[in-house]
Amino acid sequence: MSDPLTVGDDDGNTPLEAGEREQLLLTYVTTRAELNAAEQAGIIETDRWAFARKRNVLDTGFLRRLHKRMYGQVWKWAGTYRTTARNIGIDAYAVPMAMEQMARDVQYWVSHETYQPDEIALRFHHRLTHIHPFPNGNGRHGRLAADLLSKQLGHSRFTWGRVNLQSPSKTRRIYIDALRAADNHDMQPLLDFARS
Repeated sequence: MSDPLTVGDDDGNTPLEAGEREQLLLTYVTTRAELNAAEQAGIIETDRWAFARKRNVLDTGFLRRLHKRMYGQVWKWAGTYRTTARNIGIDAYAVPMAMEQMARDVQYWVSHETYQPDEIALRFHHRLTHIHPFPNGNGRHGRLAADLLSKQLGHSRFTWGRVNLQSPSKTRRIYIDALRAADNHDMQPLLDFARS
C-alpha cells in the first residue's frame, strides 16, 4: 500500500515527493486527514494574523511569509518555493520570476482598474494556483491571498462555495472545474463560485 501523504487524489490534492514528505515536522501524522487537521490549525491562526492589519499582499516576500505562517508548524519547506516538478503548475525553475511577473501584473490591474475588484482578486488567485509556487497548500494559500486583496480593494472576503452548503467534495469539484475554466480564459465560473 502506498503512503497516503505521497499520493494525490481525484480531488486535486498535489502528491508530495519523498524528500518533501521527509520534511514533515509532526511525527504523529500518518494520514491525509491528520495532515489536513494539523495544517488547518496553522491556517486559522494565520487568518487572524493576516487580517489584523493591512498587508502588502502583492509583495512576493509577503506571499512567502504568508505560506510560512500557514504551514510552518507542519512543514520545514513552508514558505519556500518548490524545486520539484508537479503534474500541475509551471516548471519549478520558473517559479520565482513568474511570481514577480504576476505581482507586477496584478499591481497594474489594480492601479489601472483593468477589471472589476472581484475579477482582479480572482485572476490573482488563479495565477497563484496556476504557478503552483509551493510544494503543497497552494489553493488554500491562494484563497487567503485573494481574500486579503479583496478586502484591500474595499470588498468583502469571498465565500468560496460555503453559502451553498454542499458536500465538501462537491464544493471542491466545482472549485477545481472553475479553475480549469479559468485556465481556458473563462473567468465566469470562478467569479460565480467565489461568491456562492
